[in-house]
Amino acid sequence: MKIEVKKLNALGKYSGSFKFDYSPSEKMCVIPLCEVKDSVKVSGSYEIYKDDSVGVILTIEYDISGKCSYCLKEAEKSVVFTSEILFVTDDDDENYIYDGIKIDLTTAVNDAILISQPSVLLCEAGCKGIAIT
Repeated sequence: MKIEVKKLNALGKYSGSFKFDYSPSEKMCVIPLCEVKDSVKVSGSYEIYKDDSVGVILTIEYDISGKCSYCLKEAEKSVVFTSEILFVTDDDDENYIYDGIKIDLTTAVNDAILISQPSVLLCEAGCKGIAIT
């Protein structure tokens, strides 16, 4: 999950792509009684700029499974999320920072997983909740 910027610069490879599977921590799902199922598929591309900043387009794909937030039946949802990220060498409080040598994508991937999750997991779109008779 690293982009070796210094090495790529030396080789004259200022842009490229990546793809890998990532196993997030069990605490990564914020929906109660649910989990990120299996691994997260991560793919994307990068471009190294003249000022050593690096633009990354990051796409993650994963499934959430667990109990429906309304009725507690089994539920599952697939999530696909894409974000554009900028890594810089000087902290500007707006972008991700890196040391000018290697970029570790772990924090960016974890952040993408957290912000891409729905607020609830439903068994079906019109779930009315637990039936009380």
